Amino acid sequence: MARFSTCRPSEQSKSEFVGTFGGIYEHSPWVAEVAYGDGLATSFDEQDALHSHMAKVLVNADDEAKMQVVLAHPDLAGRAALAGELTVESTSEQASAGIDKCTPEEFARFTDYNERYKAKFQFPFIMAVKGANRHLILDAFEKRLENDVKTEFNTAIAEINKIALFRLRDL
Repeated sequence: MARFSTCRPSEQSKSEFVGTFGGIYEHSPWVAEVAYGDGLATSFDEQDALHSHMAKVLVNADDEAKMQVVLAHPDLAGRAALAGELTVESTSEQASAGIDKCTPEEFARFTDYNERYKAKFQFPFIMAVKGANRHLILDAFEKRLENDVKTEFNTAIAEINKIALFRLRDL
């Protein structure tokens, strides 16, 4: 297991911890606040252990709190990306998947899928895109549009927790 090289979460004050880990979940520092409040053992100085702890906070939250985390995520190749309004993490993640290099046709597909997805599910399509490419993402969009709302909501939470793990490992 990899330890954090720049800090020891178990030794941080609440403000230090939230300052360091509050952005792991998109615009949702409450996840870090609850994780801190639950107590941080020295085992949480390991990235995977802290991730597991924070992921449980999200999974155990009520559906309204979960939905707020889901809604905090931007569309893939959406208006916020074009306007340069994404968080640094989201910008980097989308660029790593080549989303910033979409052809006009691919961008049109992203736009169409984003609109259809949000119309059906009432929240944005979420996928941990690190290690993927825009072609795999478009394929996933197409397949996941066939799911029911409950399946997609649970998939969104699982994908958000994958994103959180990638972000923790990048610290």
